[in-house]
Amino acid sequence: MSQRHRTTEVPLPPKQEVRAHAHGERHRIHVELNQVANQVSAGLDPEDVHEPGAAWKPMHHHDAEVAKTKLAKRSRGRRHWKTKMWKRRTKMRQDRAEAFRLAGEG
Repeated sequence: MSQRHRTTEVPLPPKQEVRAHAHGERHRIHVELNQVANQVSAGLDPEDVHEPGAAWKPMHHHDAEVAKTKLAKRSRGRRHWKTKMWKRRTKMRQDRAEAFRLAGEG
């Protein structure tokens, strides 16, 4: 299961390097948000502070091309098994069984 998104052409970076990069990104984001909080607590008007928005996130979190390729790969023909029709039919079966049970008792 863990191998399903890996390709043989692209060598994976060492796990330690990936973790170091993720740690660096989290630290950078934390520092930027901390600077904003310090500026606001120092008395600067919150409307005047440059708040880091979506641009400070790593690119893979909001890459439009990645989203388009994922949508194209998803098969639209398959549906989830528990549809409204399934629920309605189940409820009808339960009601019919209850009616027979009541008719048998009375």
